[in-house]
Amino acid sequence: MRVLGHNHERRVGRIGLIAVAAALVWCLNPLPAGALSPPVNLKPPTIVGIAQVGLKLRASHGSWSNSPTSYAYEWKRCSAAGSSCVGIPGATRSAYILVSGDLGRTLRVRVTAYNAAGHSSAISAHTAVVTVSTSVRHLEYIFNDGPVEVYDIDNAFKLVETFSLPGTTLGVRGVAVSPSTNMMFVSFGGDGGGNGNGSVLAYNLVTKQVVWSVNLNSGIDSGAVSNDGKLLYMPCGELCGTGTWNVMDTSNGAVVGTIVPNGTGPHDGVMSADGKVLLLGNRNYPHVSIYNTVTKTLYAQIAPLVGGVRPLTINGRDNRVFTTSTGFDGFQVSGTEGLGEAFYTVSFGAIPSGFPFSTASHGISLSPDSKEVYVIDAVHKEVQAWDVHGVTESVAPKFVAAVPVNGLTGTEAGCAYDCGRDGWVQHTLDGRYVFVGDSGAVIETATHKVIANLTNLLNTRKTIEIDWSNGLPVATSGRTGVGQVG
Repeated sequence: MRVLGHNHERRVGRIGLIAVAAALVWCLNPLPAGALSPPVNLKPPTIVGIAQVGLKLRASHGSWSNSPTSYAYEWKRCSAAGSSCVGIPGATRSAYILVSGDLGRTLRVRVTAYNAAGHSSAISAHTAVVTVSTSVRHLEYIFNDGPVEVYDIDNAFKLVETFSLPGTTLGVRGVAVSPSTNMMFVSFGGDGGGNGNGSVLAYNLVTKQVVWSVNLNSGIDSGAVSNDGKLLYMPCGELCGTGTWNVMDTSNGAVVGTIVPNGTGPHDGVMSADGKVLLLGNRNYPHVSIYNTVTKTLYAQIAPLVGGVRPLTINGRDNRVFTTSTGFDGFQVSGTEGLGEAFYTVSFGAIPSGFPFSTASHGISLSPDSKEVYVIDAVHKEVQAWDVHGVTESVAPKFVAAVPVNGLTGTEAGCAYDCGRDGWVQHTLDGRYVFVGDSGAVIETATHKVIANLTNLLNTRKTIEIDWSNGLPVATSGRTGVGQVG
């Protein structure tokens, strides 16, 4: 049975940065001779790089008169002809890595030049139409307790590498990657309470060396790294008696601060694609706490959800959150703004008596274009796909497919702790596939069919994609798919 509930949306506030423009009052008299004037563009900005998903584009600011002192960048996603351009949230640096949402589009960059007298802008010509890169390797990393196995996504999921990380036989809880610093961060050990404290290590993906490993005075769980790779946000674990998230300096593993929302049992941290919104999932709290990484402000999300927060994700516009909950088979859609009720509650049916897991939907992932959400349904041993393209415009989620999968029952082999096969889902960055943890299934999203099974994926729910080009990591997913655009 599938029941869809739609509650009215109430907007009372808005999370994010509020743009404040300062009005400059100028004298109506002409400027005196020789006075400084705002910059004037002499040569438009240009874009250098290959227009392929996973590769980096760089913008030059062009040529300007009147001695600009600084420049600002705004990347825009356009039609194949270079028209109908829309700004890309968070794309405000001189370099930009192309994502799956750019496929079939072109890009332009608007540069604004500033000096003491004012500013003016100019926009570049458009790039070539973005295609799939043949020079980027898309690799899937699957973490069991001890060994890590790496599969080639573009080559029939062929196993290409196996390695191990010290200490992780104690039980891997989370992984996060920063391509800009070549670093991978793995949390392992106790997740608080009776399970004790845990540890975090930093592994250089290029040199293949552990850079540091620290034991924390708290539990650990599935954290998230800032987009610049400088801070790691680590929950104190789902059995932790507080709501504390430790903020770690990624250069040495030192705890440099804490975030303490309401609730207890913090366990799943999800970073939005633009790096501005960090979702703090506390297991024993029926609300999502939201941390704005730019303003360093903690917000309370709409309330209440149907239960304590379990796996969750966010769309590319940073205004819709998709959550699963303890004791619930299904998902909810809510907002990052104001107070009120969840916009939509989608139930897959009742959980039967004696069900072995604490939740039936332990896994949710959003496609890169923010149009489809995939959710575990362990009761019926399937993954459900729902069309959510219109949830920001009050269009209810629409059922698309139920994909039967193996697993989602029994216990993981070779597991140190928390070994029930309750599931997980993670989209690839290009949106082509969904990996199903505790199942082994790889779902092709174009057909909603299982096209491969990976043995080690049956025995873990910790996975992540890392894309490589010219011997360097250039892009990564999180442990779950988040919307990149839309």
